Amino acid sequence: MYPMYPYYGMETECKEQPLTFPPQHQPQQPGIQSEMVPRPITDNPEYRGSGKLQGKTALITGGDSGIGEAAAIAFAKEGANVSFAYLNEHGDAQATLNRLSALGVKAMAFAADLRSSEACRDVVRRTVESFGKLDVLVNNHAVQFPQPSLLHISEQQLVDTFYTNIISYFFLAQAALPHIPPGGAIVNTASVVAYGGHKELLDYSSTKGAVVSFTRSLALSLADRRIRVNAVAPGPVWTPLIPSSFSAAEVQKFGADTPMKRAAQPFELAPAYVYLASDDSRYVTGETIHVNGGQMVTG
Repeated sequence: MYPMYPYYGMETECKEQPLTFPPQHQPQQPGIQSEMVPRPITDNPEYRGSGKLQGKTALITGGDSGIGEAAAIAFAKEGANVSFAYLNEHGDAQATLNRLSALGVKAMAFAADLRSSEACRDVVRRTVESFGKLDVLVNNHAVQFPQPSLLHISEQQLVDTFYTNIISYFFLAQAALPHIPPGGAIVNTASVVAYGGHKELLDYSSTKGAVVSFTRSLALSLADRRIRVNAVAPGPVWTPLIPSSFSAAEVQKFGADTPMKRAAQPFELAPAYVYLASDDSRYVTGETIHVNGGQMVTG
């Protein structure tokens, strides 16, 4: 039996949050959300939209599960039509599509390897062709491969991590910019490790630091066009990335070293993405919102 943290007032499955997780590991990336125990909570049943994204179209990468799915659901509750990209997690993607459709918005999913600039252009093109517009881009997908030292990082791992976690963000922004109108937004997913580092995630941490700098620089570049660029820097969040990259023993204690003594569930990140995508943040650009359970960061 694993200790639980109660969410007072929450309905159904959101009432309790595990403080620790059953040991588990998935031997592939991306991980599969439907195989996780317990399943990540991506939908807050108490979240009530107020039209913050009514009539908007958003493209979210990694939207089949985890933080991306949580953002997609919250965007839909705020009235946005949503397309999302994923690699090969077809079952998770279909579940997300079903939930978005149940919320009454238009939704589409695209299987794509976003390490390719051509794939990034194709996902943007198909989104615009399907919905007629693109107002918000959320760059959210990532991989991580823990290694005991710098000497264990192969050239192939380094290339894959950088192409997935930051170079594809450039590709997607380049493809999306001709379509995003004034008042639109780009939201990038950074990480707490961009600020504090991680001794076993040297390449991953480096890409997340690059995401922060990319966010700040692109915000300056697009300020005259009134397109805002911001980031969210999560701390530990219970997503498929965790059991697919860490050992079963590490999964069991995941998030316990934060001041709040637990990992986040994906739905707890979603309101930050809504804020940065909507007009509520119309005077915010080049910034990073830290949602990390109380870990102190600078920068």
